Amino acid sequence: MDEEYDVIVLGTGLKECILSGLLSVDGLKVLHMDRNDYYGGESSSLMLNQLWKRFKGDENAPETLGISKEYNVDMIPKFMMANGILVRALVHTDVTKYLNFKAVDGSFVYNKGKIYKVPATDVEALKSSIMGLFEKRRARKFFIYVQDFEENDPKSHEGLDLTKIPAKELICKYGLEDDTIEFIGHALALYTSDSYLEQPAIDFVKRIRLYAESLARFESGSPYIYPMYGLGELPQAFARLSAVYGGTYMLNKPQCKVEFDDSGKVVGVTSDGETAKCKKVVCDPSYVPDKVQKVGKVARAICIMSHPIPDTNDCHSAQVIIPQKQLNRKSDMYLFCCSYSHNVAPQGKFIAFVTTEAETDDPESELKPGVDLLGPIDEIFYETYDRFEPTNDADADSCFVSTSYDATTHFETTMIDVLAMYTKITGKELNLSVDLSAASAGGSEA
Repeated sequence: MDEEYDVIVLGTGLKECILSGLLSVDGLKVLHMDRNDYYGGESSSLMLNQLWKRFKGDENAPETLGISKEYNVDMIPKFMMANGILVRALVHTDVTKYLNFKAVDGSFVYNKGKIYKVPATDVEALKSSIMGLFEKRRARKFFIYVQDFEENDPKSHEGLDLTKIPAKELICKYGLEDDTIEFIGHALALYTSDSYLEQPAIDFVKRIRLYAESLARFESGSPYIYPMYGLGELPQAFARLSAVYGGTYMLNKPQCKVEFDDSGKVVGVTSDGETAKCKKVVCDPSYVPDKVQKVGKVARAICIMSHPIPDTNDCHSAQVIIPQKQLNRKSDMYLFCCSYSHNVAPQGKFIAFVTTEAETDDPESELKPGVDLLGPIDEIFYETYDRFEPTNDADADSCFVSTSYDATTHFETTMIDVLAMYTKITGKELNLSVDLSAASAGGSEA
């Protein structure tokens, strides 16, 4: 370990692995270490006996739940937008050759006690029962504007400068009702709060277009894709990639301690009495507790079931978003479901998550509205975890810390953090203009 590296990455969580892969492809000399003897950190993937041990203290799961090794339960389950930033990063680094993707069957939103498919185009708006007749026509006109919008074609802007007017002004022009604004903002554009209404409308329109384009790509019932065998495959795929580019991975390295010089700048990492020198460190919050602060808490329920989520058209994989106002909350609630069709559970079994930003200290009652939508449950585990954000000045100390994973069940917020970190570390924007056909998926395996 007495070599010098450009970057040492600590932790094999999804964010750290993606950054490690991107930096390796850029030609940097990367050492990637984890104190655990498994990949994934907070975002690891567990077999049934590991899940049982984590929550029940032993490995004796009932035989009725099936064979342990046929479970791949992702602890931070998130779907990928088919044309989104993560898929572009996977193609950019060529990690797609190590992964098989499958389209996710359904994308839904909860409104007034019922679950509806999220309408994302003018055609779907007219078919959807989430809106009344006149609202459907207004929504259709709005979707046509978004579909026809081209940033470089002023004619398609209809006299509106979306870089200047806020999203709420664009919405007002089409006279959309509050319920419609809610599902478009939270289930289509995937905002986690309503602050976007005051922001320039350009980002709002781009997000809706991304959803619609992703939806059209695989012609399934959702814009999302998910790897066969779950997200646990991702860190290992990036480890292979890193090795191809000369990077080094080391698991089971205890007490990885970041070392700083007298001026407070990173000089290396010590483990097992040996110090590896480096210019920069990238890590998750658990490696530098004195450089982060707690900013919130995620509550989640992990469920094993023998059926899909009711009222989702028998979708074997699906996301349901419950916008905050539907439950008089400050934050949205997310339902995630995956099953044996993605090889994350034995035949006939489904894994469901209910997650939200915790607003109380009682996850069971807080998550009840989401859990109640799942129908009969074979087994349920409740858990909360703290969310941290870095407080240090990375330009000064060269220590780049990721933020903890939020409650969302899609990758968009995660990747915004990854891209921002990449730019801070390298001083350049990541070029993600790639040929997306390299990441194929569909109703069957890629």
